[in-house]
Amino acid sequence: MSRPTPNRRIRRESSRRPRGDLRGSPYRRMHIGFLVIAMVLSVFAARLVQLQGIDPKSYAQMAAAEGSERVTLPATRGEILDRNGEPLAESVDGRMIVADPALTAKLAPELATFLSDRLGVDYFETLERLRIEGSRFQYVARQVPASKAEKVVADAAEKFKDDEDRPFAGLFTERDPLRIYPNADVAANVLGFLGTPKDDGTAQALAGLEDSFDRYLSGKDGEARYEVGAGNQIPLGDNTVTPAVDGRDLRTTIDRDLQWYTQSVLQQTVERSGGESGIAVIMDSRTGDILSLADYPTYDASDPYEFKDETLYKSAALTDVYEPGSVEKVLTISSLVDAGLAFKEQRFRVPGKLHRQDRPIGDYWDHGTIRLTLAGVLAKSSNVGTVLAADQFRRGQLRKYLTRFGLGQRTGLGLGGETKGILPGGADWTSQVEDRIAFGQSLSVNAIQMIAAVNTIANGGVRVDPSLIQGKALTDDGATVGSEAATSRRVISEEAARETMLMMERVVDPDAGVAPRAAVPGYRVAGKTGTAQRVGDTCACYDGSTSVSFAGFAPADDPRFTIYVVVHDPRRGSGGGSVAGPAFSKLMSYTLRRYGVPPTGERPNQTPVEW
Repeated sequence: MSRPTPNRRIRRESSRRPRGDLRGSPYRRMHIGFLVIAMVLSVFAARLVQLQGIDPKSYAQMAAAEGSERVTLPATRGEILDRNGEPLAESVDGRMIVADPALTAKLAPELATFLSDRLGVDYFETLERLRIEGSRFQYVARQVPASKAEKVVADAAEKFKDDEDRPFAGLFTERDPLRIYPNADVAANVLGFLGTPKDDGTAQALAGLEDSFDRYLSGKDGEARYEVGAGNQIPLGDNTVTPAVDGRDLRTTIDRDLQWYTQSVLQQTVERSGGESGIAVIMDSRTGDILSLADYPTYDASDPYEFKDETLYKSAALTDVYEPGSVEKVLTISSLVDAGLAFKEQRFRVPGKLHRQDRPIGDYWDHGTIRLTLAGVLAKSSNVGTVLAADQFRRGQLRKYLTRFGLGQRTGLGLGGETKGILPGGADWTSQVEDRIAFGQSLSVNAIQMIAAVNTIANGGVRVDPSLIQGKALTDDGATVGSEAATSRRVISEEAARETMLMMERVVDPDAGVAPRAAVPGYRVAGKTGTAQRVGDTCACYDGSTSVSFAGFAPADDPRFTIYVVVHDPRRGSGGGSVAGPAFSKLMSYTLRRYGVPPTGERPNQTPVEW
């Protein structure tokens, strides 16, 4: 049998290899790869159809069930500035202390004790926050000074090291601006303050401008939101950031340095007179800007809770009402002059007592019948002479004038809690009431009302709204206030205002008036004293105490500033001229020098006071 040839052997061996077996061939691997990719893509496509078309809500709920974290991005509160841009209230670098419950839960009791001791936070509330499951971000404290916050976190990292001596990482800090009041009690009664943050960490504005303009100042906090699962952030989850919108600055008309000086003089005046309280206001006669607004007693806005009397947190110049006394005679007499019913040299025979209706009217000093001009009635502050002059008003005429001066109405200064005072009307306005109102009793005012009314004389008979805000700003009540929103109206003629000024100038004349201690050397001063009986809180009747005051402006013949000083219940000193007058003199002298107002060089007028 013959042996096969080699070529045939090759063919037989080749015929034994299965057809289509391409193992090791690149084409084969490529085909398999394409097949796998197609299978994976088909799975994703089916899943996408299921998510988007079949039951999207159920899957969104499942994702949400994993949880999300929201982190507040605090807005920076706007500053409150004085008229020169100096800060009265400002926000500085602060921190919030934040806990990661995933790391703090095991040490929660010890950490809560540590944080309560160091920060004064509530132990039980902190303990609960440190143990919240599924959260990685919980506030522990807000608005902590930066250095203090960093120190607390560093001390916690050292104190609670783990077994391998690694620092504890369960507490950290985030930016959280802190409110401060750099001038302590200066203008505290105007500024108000921020109290303990609310539960959501936002500022809690209490009293003053902080409260009235809270939305204007606070801006709007931002937010960072991210999804978490199993306590960790999902990298491709729904992560969004809404930036914070910072608050706007509020520029006031207050002169910080003048405010400090006013408060100092007022405190000395109240304490030396043994008084209960006091108010002092300085106004730019031409614009109505309030340059200083002082109350005594007051408090330190940086540490308000040290002062237990919450009534200190308000501005008594707006919230408290009292009977103005003889300062009101300026309004009565200027109205008579404007109505053409009187003039400064008009002569009156003034008896010691005037018997009217239900009770006699007398003066603060005993005298028989004396002969005074209208200027003398004002200079000597005669109640009897004022009533005799006011008899010339027609029915209702005096009340209309007082309403135009702004009495019985809120000034709209922009601070909350302002009272409108009491100006009787209708059946309550009897002839007896009109007699007493003519010399400043049986009506009530607040201090801003009264200085705005007296300033009408200084401003040539035009009443201009008082302003505490430069420009204009929107209060939380929706009112637009400020110097650009202020209105004005003519109350009396320019001639009547000037004639009244000339009579007021005699009040500080040492030979003619009752308040020589209110004079300012080198300047012409127009002013008026006030002494009024006070109504007691318990008896709702005149209790024997008084409110004494002095209001005036200078230079009298070219007014720049109007000042009003009130002291309630002084125990030493006989009246407005001896108690409030010297304070007025100090404040006016300082203000004129501070603003570089030179004397006019004219001598005081010598309108006769007697005949």
